Amino acid sequence: MRLGFVMNEMAQGLRRNVSMVISIVLVTLVSLTFVGTALLLQFQITQMKSYWYDRAQVAIYLCTDTSPSAACPQGEASADVKTSVEQRLKSPLLKPYIKRYYFEDHKQAYQTFQEQFKGQAIAGYVTPDQLNETFWVKLKDPNQSDIITQSFNGVAGVEEVRDQRSYLDQIFSILNAASLAAIGVAVLMLFSASLLISTTIRLSALSRRRELGIMRLVGASNFTIQLPFILEGVVAATIGSVLASGAVWAIVQFFVQGYLAQALPFTSFVGVGKVAIIAPMLIGAGILLSAIASGAAIRRYLKI
Repeated sequence: MRLGFVMNEMAQGLRRNVSMVISIVLVTLVSLTFVGTALLLQFQITQMKSYWYDRAQVAIYLCTDTSPSAACPQGEASADVKTSVEQRLKSPLLKPYIKRYYFEDHKQAYQTFQEQFKGQAIAGYVTPDQLNETFWVKLKDPNQSDIITQSFNGVAGVEEVRDQRSYLDQIFSILNAASLAAIGVAVLMLFSASLLISTTIRLSALSRRRELGIMRLVGASNFTIQLPFILEGVVAATIGSVLASGAVWAIVQFFVQGYLAQALPFTSFVGVGKVAIIAPMLIGAGILLSAIASGAAIRRYLKI
């Protein structure tokens, strides 16, 4: 089998079907960009979990006069309650698990609340006495938060013990759902791309049926006949894969790092280094998909 002959046949096929080749490139670009975005989102979720779970604290909310009577029948937590909670945090039982803790009184809680809801109507309706005094506990291992929860749940003067990770889990579940939706769309687009590649290869073979007949008569093997068509699909899909990798890089560089990282500086976002991991996966997926679709299409055509 002469390599020059195969490459010449492939080049002719690409020239004859420019519009279909462009269609393959565009469909591959869009579908693999969805795949790359879904992978980016998974990297982002993993990075945010690591970032925020390490910073998550356990909040021990003390009773106020406005707390539910079922949880706080005695009303506002007394000074003795605060002392008792602090002594328990310092006890030999809990101290080995605690990295640090601090107490936030009504005034400090009010200042924090006003900063968080600055410019919103609710900020004008809340008074310091309505906000819980709180012990904020930072654990050495955030996964051991149940120890604090079990130690203070039901203690007189404690309204609630809340692990901040419970709020994060809700956010991450939404992000995971968005990632799954992106993967679903990507799978659908990849299926469409495989159908388009198969159709393009069959049309290319149909337009050269006389040449294929001559090649058969002179004794060319099936592999020699099939290879130029497979390479046509691979070349078109590879171009689309490279462009998809470039699109993912642009998303990270200009949207994630250029916008989100500037607008939300309090969290951690993926960098362009992740593209170096994703790009080979996208190019490999594009080549494999096109090779399989092209090979299946031309084999089926040659059997007809």
